[in-house]
Amino acid sequence: MRLRAPIAPFALLLAGACAAATAQAQEEGGAPAAAPDSITVLTAARIHTEDRARPQVTAIAWDGQGRILATGAARDLRRQFPGARHVDAGKATVVPGLIDAHAHLMELGYALMQADLTGAASKDEIIERLRAFAATAPADAWIGGWGWDQNRWPEQQFPTAADLDAAFPDRPVWLVRIDGHAGWGNSAALRAAEALAGARPLAGDWQPDGGRIVRDGAQATGVFVDAAMRLVERAIPAPTAAYREEALKRALDAAVSNGLTGVHDMGVSRADLALMRRFADEGRLPLRIDAYADGNREALADLCEHGLYRHPGGRLQMEGVKLYIDGALGSRGAALLADYSDEPGNRGLLVTDPTAFAAAVYKARDCGVQVASHAIGDRGNRLVLDTYEQALAGAGVRPDHRWRVEHAQVVATEDIPRFAQLRLVASMQPTHATSDMPWAGDRLGPDRLDGAYAWRRFLDLGVPLALGSDFPVEQVDPRLGLFAAVNRTDRDGHPPGGWLPGQKLTAAEALRGFTATAAWAGHDEAQVGRLAPGLRADFVVLDRDPLAIPAAELDDLQVRSTWVDGQPIYTAE
Repeated sequence: MRLRAPIAPFALLLAGACAAATAQAQEEGGAPAAAPDSITVLTAARIHTEDRARPQVTAIAWDGQGRILATGAARDLRRQFPGARHVDAGKATVVPGLIDAHAHLMELGYALMQADLTGAASKDEIIERLRAFAATAPADAWIGGWGWDQNRWPEQQFPTAADLDAAFPDRPVWLVRIDGHAGWGNSAALRAAEALAGARPLAGDWQPDGGRIVRDGAQATGVFVDAAMRLVERAIPAPTAAYREEALKRALDAAVSNGLTGVHDMGVSRADLALMRRFADEGRLPLRIDAYADGNREALADLCEHGLYRHPGGRLQMEGVKLYIDGALGSRGAALLADYSDEPGNRGLLVTDPTAFAAAVYKARDCGVQVASHAIGDRGNRLVLDTYEQALAGAGVRPDHRWRVEHAQVVATEDIPRFAQLRLVASMQPTHATSDMPWAGDRLGPDRLDGAYAWRRFLDLGVPLALGSDFPVEQVDPRLGLFAAVNRTDRDGHPPGGWLPGQKLTAAEALRGFTATAAWAGHDEAQVGRLAPGLRADFVVLDRDPLAIPAAELDDLQVRSTWVDGQPIYTAE
């Protein structure tokens, strides 16, 4: 039985939550007296606050701890705080700190340390890039790469191990597809996988649970989808502590240089959280990380045993868990209710058994842990909705649970209202639509596109829309997300008028998805997402106003500086 409780529009819920959060923050010491020499006043041509009480101002003031004291007119705040340090942003525009509501920091770091295959237009270009990378890598190391996409190649077919063998006959090569849901190895990598103790031959007619070995007849071709990827990846030597530390550092640097002050990191292991905690202890965490545990594993067990985690420095927390139900559309692993239009007989993959998925959801619920579930296909989304509905009907579940569906990419149109009825967050990534639009229609056919990448449908029903990128699947640049959300075209303006243009967002709605709503989705609205008294002074200084420039120029906005806790963590040269 579906929930039928009356649904308040999300804008009203957010307004009420934000007002309460601001009042609470002020009670906790957000706007009291501070020594004048510890106060900073920043002025700018425009400051968009996302605060309904004062949506646009020309100045903000904060104390030495990075708490906002006041917002308002520049002249008024200069008079109110006469001894304050003054930062003048001139004609620039300031917006609240941008929050990527779905991303993968460690994976971005690893991608930045491997061969970059994104955008490669052919297998020949892949080989060329790999040769250049191999010349700089240790001779005995595996050659790793990230970002290939067969949909960009003339043949639009999965590659094979043989495509790599001529260039790399003896050195193992393992390349992860752009969506992270398929891997491509050469014959040396496949031999290494089969040489592991207890490994089954990759040839045959068997398939691993939750994955697919792509075969030609009985022989593995070299491509492995979803859970099958582990058959090869377990043969790759584990990264050293120094390598992992460098990966995290590079990812953090990339994030803040693109204007991000917060990231919802989806799928963080116990070891990854320990590394992030060390960065936070040492003052090396420049932005805020909302870490979500990596499924029903050690990190979730820690939350259940010890309670939700918040670092005392305020820049790291783990209060949720990221679960998976299906694969990705680009590798035909998304679970569909009917066959793929371009591959009859294939309805995708369930990477987690529904019974095991439900057990993880109930476990998290009983531990008070927020649930976020990856669901791409319409069958995958329905399974998540059905499981959530049953779990949320249990006794003691708070109405303000804010459970999330990550991607919600292809949803049966009759299921979209259930997001509102169940009070869920739709965590979606605008650039997925513009990356997938050349081939999504081939995968789905015209009828299923009605519920695909349907941001406007969700928003019009009052469903909170938290926006992100899914980096490194997409670029770590929220400006591209703003551009895609408003235009629904590629950066050259194709197709004219936008793909499925009825689902466009306004620039204000897109900005809110990367700020106030993203913060709300992480239970962080009492700290970030807006510029209001009592909240943290997290903001971005842009060269122009994203709410005033032509939509076609949103991807050309320049980040002049990124600030967290009232301190610049990135300044452009």
